[in-house]
Amino acid sequence: MKLEYFQMIDRVVSFDRDAAHLVATSTIPAVSPIFEGHFPGHPLMPGVLLIETMAQTSGYLLLGLNNFTAMPFLTKVTSANLRKFIAPETPIDMQASLVHDGSGYAVTKAKISTGGKAVCDAEIMFKILPFPEELGAQMRANARSLGMDVKEP
Repeated sequence: MKLEYFQMIDRVVSFDRDAAHLVATSTIPAVSPIFEGHFPGHPLMPGVLLIETMAQTSGYLLLGLNNFTAMPFLTKVTSANLRKFIAPETPIDMQASLVHDGSGYAVTKAKISTGGKAVCDAEIMFKILPFPEELGAQMRANARSLGMDVKEP
C-alpha cells in the first residue's frame, strides 16, 4: 500500500467474472506522512482512506467486468460503516461484489476485514465512461502488477 500515491491494493487475490466478485489484500504501511497528523503518537488509518480502498477494490472489479474498456469514476458512497480502528502494519482483506450495472452506472458492495473481523463496508456507485487507450493500457498494466489476469481488448 502506497498511501501518498493512492495505491491502496497490494494484491488481487481472485477475480470471478461469473460471480462478479473480486478479493484483494493489502497491508497498512508502517510509516507514512499521513500518520504524522492522524494522530500524533497514536497512528490510525483514516476512515476516508478505508473508503478509498473499498472504492479501488470495486473499481478493479468493474474494470475486469468491462474488460478494461471503460473507467469507473466514483460518484456516491452510501451506507458506509466504519467499525474498527486500523493501525499501521495491519494486514487487511478487501472484497467487492456487483449489485447493479446499467444505464452507464454500476453499484457495488465492498468490505474490508482483518483477522476475520469486519473493519468497514459500504455501497458504492460509479459512473462508467470510456477512456483513452493510453489510460486503458496503464490501467491494464497496473492490474497485471497486482496479479490480475488481464487480456488486451
